[in-house]
Amino acid sequence: MTTKVETEVILKLNEMTVTYGPVHALSQVDIDIKRGEIVALLGPNGAGKSTLMYALAGVLPVTRGEIIFNDQIINSLSVDQRVKLGITLVPEGRLLFGPLTTQDNLELGACHWYRKEGKPTVRRYYNGILGLFPMLKKKTNQRVESLSGGEQQIVALGRGLMARPKLLLLDEPGLGLAPVLVRQLMNTLANLRRERGMSILLAEQNARAALRIADRGYVMGAGRIIMEGLSQELRSRDKIRIAYLGR
Repeated sequence: MTTKVETEVILKLNEMTVTYGPVHALSQVDIDIKRGEIVALLGPNGAGKSTLMYALAGVLPVTRGEIIFNDQIINSLSVDQRVKLGITLVPEGRLLFGPLTTQDNLELGACHWYRKEGKPTVRRYYNGILGLFPMLKKKTNQRVESLSGGEQQIVALGRGLMARPKLLLLDEPGLGLAPVLVRQLMNTLANLRRERGMSILLAEQNARAALRIADRGYVMGAGRIIMEGLSQELRSRDKIRIAYLGR
């Protein structure tokens, strides 16, 4: 039996439009995400995936429409206010602080709550991240810029988790990673949803990998949603297979 919590919508976009001058980067986008759900956001470069992610995080202003998070319209809230509500973005390119250590980068994820709850709580969460990603235990004092691409992506994900998100936004986390690392990353995301009930919006060009773990998906093109459905349905559609899955 499906419970109320499992079906409750945590995020809803109503006709969200983002413009750059006369250009509509996003046009009347409607999306919803339920609690404990992984939703894939698919599409080629330039489709609008990153723009949507940055608008959700508060980096880009919304021209028209509504972003509703936990029944609250958040269009006017700043990035910091959205993080405090529970929306965390792990951006494309990671945007880590290269000269700082792995530990420093991870602990920066707690910047919005550490003063209130103190260093012991930060350290407990930090140790929890190392438990999730044992590969980082021997890298804690190493400068992030010296880590491999896969290790840096794990640090970026760990930093996002340190913010204690209710909704995790992941923008192209598999970009530039070897296939084996992409599989490991996707398995980690599936485990986070299963063990923590985390809601995840996953923007990813690797549609095959994303749809393997996602419950549902949206396909974007030219700033619009052009297709949506359950992951199994999207995998079976000829247009998706030809455009994104290679057959």
